[in-house]
This record gives sequence, C-alpha cells and structure tokens, in this order.
Amino acid sequence: MKKIVINGGKSISGKVTISGAKNSVVALIPATILANDIVTLEGVPDISDVASLVDIMEIMGAKIQRDTAAGILTIDTREVVSKPLPYGKINSLRASYYFNGALLGRFGKSTVGLPGGCDLGPRPMDLHVKAFEALGAELSYLEDAMHLEAKEEKLHGTTIYMDMVSVGATINTMLAASTAEGVTIIENAAREPEIIDVATLLNNMGAKVRGAGTDVIRITGKPEMHGARHTVIPDRIEAGTYLALAAAMGDGVIVDNVIYEHLESFIAKLEEMGVRMTIREDSIEVHRSENLKAINIKTVPYPGFATDLQQPITPLLLKAQGRGWIKDTIYEKRANVLVLDDPTNHLDLELISGCPME
Repeated sequence: MKKIVINGGKSISGKVTISGAKNSVVALIPATILANDIVTLEGVPDISDVASLVDIMEIMGAKIQRDTAAGILTIDTREVVSKPLPYGKINSLRASYYFNGALLGRFGKSTVGLPGGCDLGPRPMDLHVKAFEALGAELSYLEDAMHLEAKEEKLHGTTIYMDMVSVGATINTMLAASTAEGVTIIENAAREPEIIDVATLLNNMGAKVRGAGTDVIRITGKPEMHGARHTVIPDRIEAGTYLALAAAMGDGVIVDNVIYEHLESFIAKLEEMGVRMTIREDSIEVHRSENLKAINIKTVPYPGFATDLQQPITPLLLKAQGRGWIKDTIYEKRANVLVLDDPTNHLDLELISGCPME
C-alpha cells in the first residue's frame, strides 16, 4: 500500500505554480478526436488520468507525443477508428465517458465501457443518455459497455433541457453536438470554467459554440473540424488546496498561475475566516494568518462554493475559533471524514443526509 508520511508542525513559505486543470484535460483529450487532425495541448498536468487517456487514445489509433516535463501533449487523430474500448482502462477513470460524445460526434457511434472513478455516491449516466437520445442516438448495452449509434447517418440538433446541473453531461452534449446537423441548445447547462475551456478548444478546432459559462449554450454543428493549439486553464481545485494549506500553516506563500475569477467563492470564504491575502493578476500571496474565525459552508454548483474544495477547507476549519458547519449538497459520500480523537476538534460536519458529526 502506498502512503505519504507528513512530518508536520512547521510553517511553510515559498512559491508554488499551479498545474493545468485536471477536470479540463480529461475532457480536452477525448475532444481532440473530433478534429481528425493534429491538436497540441499545453499545460497538461502529469497525472495518472492523463496517462490512462493517452493509452486509450493510442488503442484507437491516435499518434501521441508527450513531453511530460514541458506539459505538452501533441495528438494526431487522423487514423483514429471507432472500436470497443477496453473495460479495464475505462473503469479506471470516471471521465472516460467523454469518449461517448467525441466518438458519436465523429463516427456516429461509440462502444465504451461503463465509467469508474472515485466513490462519491451515485453519479448516473442518465443525463448523458437523455442528451444523446435527443440528438438521435440509440442506446444498447453490451456486457459492461454502453453502445450508442445514430439512428440516421448524422446526429441532429435539438433543444435539450438538463434536469439537473451536470458538468459531465453538459460537456458530453457539446462534444456530440459540435458536428450534428443544425443547432443544438443546452438549457440549464453547467457553468464551470472547465466548460468554457472545452468550448474554447472546440471553437479553435472550427466548432461554433456560444454561451459557454452561462446556463444556455448554443451549438451550431459543423461537418468538419481541424487541428488547433490550446493551453489548459489552471486547476482551481489544486489552487484552492494550496491556498487552504497556506492559510493553515503558511508564513508567506505565493500561489502562482491562478485565475482569481475561478476561485471567487472560495476566496470569499477564506476572507470571511480572516485569512490575509494579496491578490495579483495571476497569483495570490497568503500572509501569516492567526485567530481564524469559524464559518458555515454549503457546496453548490458553480459559481458557488465547489464541492471539490470542501475537503481542503475542512482541516483549515479545525484551526478556527468557534463552531462551523459544512454541508455538501452535490455528492452524498464526499462528507466522509476520519474524525480524530482530539479535544480541540470543534467542527460540526453536516452530512447530506442531515446527520451531524462532532
């Protein structure tokens, strides 16, 4: 079993540069299939999900050059073919479902193993399937895989209302609709920065996606797309994690390569706690902060407080004076924590079921 041993109790200082966004790159890599050309991605993080996606792309016929040190991924998808994707590789990551949208968009069909990912409670594919079917695809199941195929030669644009806000379903619909005939409108779309990032790549490849970042996205299908060069946005979750660490134990920490607008709700909560920060154009300096105040947090879809930032801020609240609570309304299992037998622990953690923990 792998483990990390931390010898704590010391203050930290210095500068850290934030990587490219994991939640963007796991969608950007499958999206390159639509180009049928060479796409270069810059700012690609060195993470296991990227390695798994590269393996899957190469199985389909993509030619890939990866410069891990420079964070550059060059993907040639001209020889990619639609084929059943291996369950083992697919099951290792949740974002493998983006291959459905990308393959449907280029080939009109896809066979992809059911996705894996972290155990955060139910995250059904219903919204994705509903969108694909509205575009004209038929669904069938083959053992542990989902097969989708356009009833006609091409998918057709339509209006799709998302029954609940979903980043994955919004992106998957954008991928499939980018080459569909006519206009597709996504209503109640998710608004996360990663959606804007994917839309930017699609537009750079020749798609016509408008409204990304709002709750209504309009996609005018294009029959063909082309290569492009794209820089992945900084990872707001990684940035928030370092900001929380700096607030807890820092004595002058600079977090570089940050987009402040992507972290406004998180930074507002840090300021509410009394964390002292200097915000610059693309970096945030966290100063030594003492006498932090307990606060209440409820996670909600973007631009509200992100569910992925609930975990980094939870230990910071243990250093605050007073009582605070956290409620995660997105994933029911994300509130699972190990409560230490520590008399200084005064954190009330409210689970989605409403069960308090002290």
